[in-house]
Amino acid sequence: MGWKVLITDHVWPTTDPERAVLEAAGAEVIVAPNGDEDTLINLAKDVDAIMTCFAKVTGKVIRSAENCVAIGRFGVGVDNIDVATATELGIPVTYVPDYCVDEVSDHVLAMLHTWNRKIALFSQSVKTDGWGHLGLTMRIKRLRGKTIGIIGFGRIGQAVAEKASAFGLEILASDPITPKEVVESHGAKLVSLTELLEKSDFVSLHAPLTPATEKMIGSKELDLMKDDAFLINAARGPLIDEHALHDALSNGKIGGAGLDVMVENEPAKDHPLMKLENILITPHTAFFSQESTLELEERAASEVVRVYRNTMPENLVNKEVLDHPNPKRSLQD
Repeated sequence: MGWKVLITDHVWPTTDPERAVLEAAGAEVIVAPNGDEDTLINLAKDVDAIMTCFAKVTGKVIRSAENCVAIGRFGVGVDNIDVATATELGIPVTYVPDYCVDEVSDHVLAMLHTWNRKIALFSQSVKTDGWGHLGLTMRIKRLRGKTIGIIGFGRIGQAVAEKASAFGLEILASDPITPKEVVESHGAKLVSLTELLEKSDFVSLHAPLTPATEKMIGSKELDLMKDDAFLINAARGPLIDEHALHDALSNGKIGGAGLDVMVENEPAKDHPLMKLENILITPHTAFFSQESTLELEERAASEVVRVYRNTMPENLVNKEVLDHPNPKRSLQD
């Protein structure tokens, strides 16, 4: 007897890679026409598993899926899934935490260099006004000896540190969980958030989004930064208070910012931050390469298959389900 998997949304051209994995395991794949809660509630009623990219898998969606035995995330963070409800109902939640480490860390360094070397500014000037029209009066830093502060020193933060060190940057890290010896093994110095903000020429965010980290960079934190510092966020948009950031950028409290994520998944074109010249914005593409996306699709689908077959997944988010009195799946190594 076959089983059904609901894919709530995707941002890649096709679902062929995950579909191949799932259908080989006997599953029927259903792709939602949109990620609205009502749509997902209706479609989830008779599925055995849910896979999601950015759509919100709310408690109502999960409770409507009475046959659901697995929820898989196409990605790293799980803040769009009501993990607490899934755990309460004994449903394992999986994710793929390490598929785009190189891509995101590359993107962070690309933003840093684009800003510091004024690549976009010079390119636009040449195309618009001709060769050498723009005077060399802007601040461009020699990177060697400057400092990058990395907030959140997990897989991606560590990769940023390794790549940044090749350019001669000194590295500071702030992380309440990662041990000092791990930080130091990557050539970084573990410091408080305050010290990191005060001393860094570049600051890159790599913390997960939790109630404790939401708006962790606000007016107070921005006031601590150097007036020519550059803030990068390729993690989660709500880590930054956007009103405070707009104020800091508008009033010269910091030099600039590079955002791959914002509070809204698809902010309006007239968003106040979009109007500022001292900001670089990319549309949540730091994770993307053809290689990373293929890996993500196949691995995320394989995790759901493992759970359906009562096998322990490689990356289980809610380990509490292992002790659930009535789990939807009894996972075995």
